Parts: sequence; C-alpha cells; structure tokens
Amino acid sequence: MKTILGASLGNCVHVAGIYRFLSLAEQYGYQAHFLGPAIPTEKLIEAIKEKKPERVIVGYRLSEEAARNIFQELKEALQKNQLLGKFILILSCTPALENVARQTGIFDYIFTGKERFEEIVQSITGHKESSPEEKYPPTLPERIKAKSPFPLLRHHFGLPSLSETIEGVARISESRVIDVISLGPDQNAQEFFFQPHLMNEEKRGAGGVPLRHPEDLKKIYEASRRGNFPLLRCYSGTNNLVEWAHLLKETINIAWGAVPLMWYSQLDGRSQRSLPVAIRENQEAMRAYASLGVPLEVNESHQWSLRDAPDSVAAATFYLAAYNAKKAGARYYIAQYMLNTPPGISPQADLAKMLAKAELVKELEGESFTVFTQTRGGLAHFSVDLNVAKGQLGASTFLGLFLQPQIIHVVGFCEADHLAHPEEVIESAQIVEGVIKDALFGLPQVQNDPVILENKERIKREAKLILEAIKRIGKEEEDPWASPQVLTQAVEEGILDAPHLLGNPHAPGKVKTRIIDGFLRVVNERGEIITEEERLNPLLQRLRLESL
Repeated sequence: MKTILGASLGNCVHVAGIYRFLSLAEQYGYQAHFLGPAIPTEKLIEAIKEKKPERVIVGYRLSEEAARNIFQELKEALQKNQLLGKFILILSCTPALENVARQTGIFDYIFTGKERFEEIVQSITGHKESSPEEKYPPTLPERIKAKSPFPLLRHHFGLPSLSETIEGVARISESRVIDVISLGPDQNAQEFFFQPHLMNEEKRGAGGVPLRHPEDLKKIYEASRRGNFPLLRCYSGTNNLVEWAHLLKETINIAWGAVPLMWYSQLDGRSQRSLPVAIRENQEAMRAYASLGVPLEVNESHQWSLRDAPDSVAAATFYLAAYNAKKAGARYYIAQYMLNTPPGISPQADLAKMLAKAELVKELEGESFTVFTQTRGGLAHFSVDLNVAKGQLGASTFLGLFLQPQIIHVVGFCEADHLAHPEEVIESAQIVEGVIKDALFGLPQVQNDPVILENKERIKREAKLILEAIKRIGKEEEDPWASPQVLTQAVEEGILDAPHLLGNPHAPGKVKTRIIDGFLRVVNERGEIITEEERLNPLLQRLRLESL
C-alpha cells in the first residue's frame, strides 16, 4: 500500500489542515501516518527512513523568519541523508510564507488555502506534468480523463465587442477556473456569417460577439493559449451549419459541436428554415462534426422543456437526439441535462426526469458510442436579484451532482440580468467549485428514493409510448426516428407538442401541462392529470392507426 506521512514542523502546533489532507489521501488508497504537532526535523527524517513514503506533507504557519530557518534546516537534512527528490514533498502554510518556501526549491506543492480542490487531489494522485499540453490535453475525452473525478467547468462567453471578448478570454484563461469557454456569436453571425450582405449591422453585437471573419475566431483562440489552456467551442450557427462545423474545427479546434435536431427553424423563428429542411440540414451538420472527429451534443430536449412540454416529450426527444447523433457516426456524445426547467418543478421531479433520460440514452451506449454527462442550471429560473441568483447557481449545481457529470455547464449568476463579463464568469465558476469541494464525494443514493423511482419509471414508460407512436406514423419508413418527414409529422400532429407552441403555424400547441405536487403533468381541459395513452390515442385514432 502507498504510504504518506504528515507532520507540523518545528514549534508549529497547527495540525487541522495536515490531518484533513491525510484523511483525503486515505480515500485514494494511501496508508497515512500522522506524526503530530511540533515535530523536530530529526524525528521527521527518521520516520521517512523507516516508512519510505511516496508523499510527505509538512505544515508551518508561524512567522516568516522562523519559517526561513526551519525550511533551510529541512533542506539540509534531506540533502545530508540523500532523501531530496526521493518522494513528493508538500507544504501547507500561510500565504505570507509562500515566497520563503519557494526560495528553498524543495517543495513539489505549496498550499496556502487559495488553490482549487482539484489541485490538492492532483498532489495526491500524480506528479506535476512537464508541459501545458500534458497537463491540459487538447481534446475533450482526454481532458475529462485528466481531470477525473472532477467535472470540467464550461461557461458561455461573448461580449458585443470583439476586442473585449478577446481580452476577456485571456483573463478567463489566466484564472484557470474554466476548462471550456463556449463562445456566443451575435445573432447576425449565427444566421448570416456566410451571407454577410444579409446582416443588419444596426443589430451588431446583439446577443454576443460580432464575429465577421475567420481571423476573429483565430484571434480568440490565440488569446486562450495561456493559463489552463481551456478548450473552446462555439454556437453552431442557425444557418449553414455544415460550413460552421468546418470553420470552427479549423479556427478554434472546437471541443465539441452542438446542434439541435428540430430547432433553429420556423418552429422557434431563429431561422426561416422549414422544419423538414432544418432537420435534414441539422443531421448533415451532425455527420460533418462526426467526420471531423469532433464530439457532438444535440441540444434538443431542453428546447421542449423551455416551452413547458410534458416530461415524456422531453425524455423522448432526449433519446431521439442521441439516436440521431449515433446514426450520424458520432464517437463521443455529450448529453446535456438542463435542470430547473420549467421553473417551479421540485428537485424530486427534476431528478426523476433526468434519471429517466439517462437510462433511455444508456440503451444506445457501446464501444463505438460513449456518452458524457453534462449538467446545467435552467436559465429561466435564475433571479434578476444577483444575490438570489448566486444561491440558485449553488443549488442547481448541487442537484446536478447526483447525475455524476463529467461536465458542468456553469450558467453565470448574472445572466438573467446581463451578459457575463470576465469577472462574473470567474466568480460563477468559483461558486460552483465551492459546491464541488463540499459535495462531490459521498452523496446519498437518491435513485432509491421511492418517489423519484416511481416517477422515473413512469416518465420512461411514457417516453417509450411517444417513440412507439412516432414509429406507427412512420411505419412505411425504414428508420422513422431519423426521418425528417416522420419527425415533422410527429410535430404537426401533436405527438411532440408543447403549450408554448400554441399559435405556431407549424405545431398545434394543444397539449396542456401543470405543475402538480412539484411534478409537471399533462392535464385535460378541467386541469385533471391524464396519462400519455389518453393524450396520444385520440391522435393515433384520427390518423387511423392502432392505439397504444
């Protein structure tokens, strides 16, 4: 078994930090030996010779001059006994002593209380890497593996000025708190980057950074080559998605592509593509990312939930999104779980829905299709009161940890009020880091909660009824779940429907939902809960298809 020693040096009696560190090391398979407070250098050297540890952590929290003497004494003792460099030496001290400690050159890690929790774990689990590329791998799967068991932190960023965005990306990178910066272009760029003559420059910067040339993206990428060398990604665009895929791969080495299945169409008005054309082009974009070797996210399900769609529809479209990504050839898939959507649902309801989604998508996993879990707070639930929003960010992060995410999409606490600036991005990430530090390990097994379990199974069953209904209307198609025509008909007939689509010429918007006892339920005209069979069977009968 690997061994670690811990002690406070000289006349220092502060041991709480050392003791906590040794306890953490035990979780990673170390046998810990705590020597106690105020340990003389000679006694420490004797213990090192006897135990032959892989790691030693020492603490000193007194005056600067005394620290200088004790650190020098330790250095000389290690040199005399030919122990220097034979193990990883870690120091816990106050910030005031950091420079004195560095001057000795003997400590592999110096912790003052300012470091991130994952850096502390890194001192237990591995050695310092020799280059930024080794420490911060350039691809998503490698980055996830390198940071495990901690999730990557992703944050959206894009200001109405290109120069401010470039400067902000540099500041965020130097802070080392964000692993993935997700660029948000303005609406002009998203819709008309490849047809600049159609842009309305009076709306320049509306919604994000005004990208106009490939060089703009290259400059942003260069600004990120510092600090923790974050991965970059970008919105897919709402037109010319295939061209966007190639552009983003060439300019920012996009970490993963994110496209919808049915949206960015006349269904939501973010482009004027008809629904079947949008589905076909979105599928082409999926294939483009897959052919480039870029992981893929299909951000479909939460678009329905943002419009108060039934949980069954959210779960069914979550499955359809992953199904189409796999069919497009994606090797790595990012499944995004947007919590708190719609606002007002209970934590139990949220987890029941998300666990149902996770179990549905797990059916698609295999050697050629790896699914990464990404959680996020729901944007619509954040308060415009920034202090309240900070609490909501912490709460949604905590809830998401029950899903064991590899990626946390940090939603800036300020985004209900204004675009996040660099300092707000960094602060939001630090709030999330605090939650991770306290709650990542040892969470209870909520999937065994009887209310969550019952409703998870209900949502899964109802989602499968929707998928079966789509098969029935597409019975003439070889693969109805990937057919633009069949999926369009599923929307037009109301099999896939949401209350907020009422009045939309491309969807009925007839389904009614209400939050009842914390759960979003389908209801009839009298506000009474109805089953998915009761909702779907009249639609199938109208189409002269067999009932469920």
